[in-house]
Amino acid sequence: MEKMAAVHTQACEDGRNHLILCAHPPLFTVGYDDKGEWGVPVIRSERGGSITCHSPGQVVAYFCFQVSSPALFYRRVIRAYEGFFGEVLPQAVYRSDAPGFYVQHRKIASLGFRYRQGVSLHGVALNVDVDLAFHAQVAPCGLEGIVPTSLQAEGVRMRHSEAEEHIITYIAEAFGEVVEA
Repeated sequence: MEKMAAVHTQACEDGRNHLILCAHPPLFTVGYDDKGEWGVPVIRSERGGSITCHSPGQVVAYFCFQVSSPALFYRRVIRAYEGFFGEVLPQAVYRSDAPGFYVQHRKIASLGFRYRQGVSLHGVALNVDVDLAFHAQVAPCGLEGIVPTSLQAEGVRMRHSEAEEHIITYIAEAFGEVVEA
């Protein structure tokens, strides 16, 4: 979270888009407005939304992007991940009623954003090869009947680095960006 805050400050100063790709140690985060009782330790974050599980084996994309229209920004994020899933797991679909990507009742990616000073914060957590037993301690986003899944569990064999490369490509395409190494 400290790195995201520092990069957000940089994006506010330099007027450029910045993308952070990372993975976290096993932890659960909740949005600032969450009132749930979860039975697991949680870290309160400044994003909106309910409980999200993070762990090694995820590709977490934090967007510190210039945002003049949150709706347009969000649609571009969705388009990027629709492109990604269209290539690697066409059965995964976005659900606007419960923001994220799903394969039937199994959640494979969570989305949560906040906007401050015209720049986005937070992002998308994609389960590539996670410990599903750890993730299953709580229902994703507190949604009844929803269970976590991963690319690996859905039969997609992809290295973490390969998933990152694909995600960068689709994000750059959706936002009309040139990615600098």
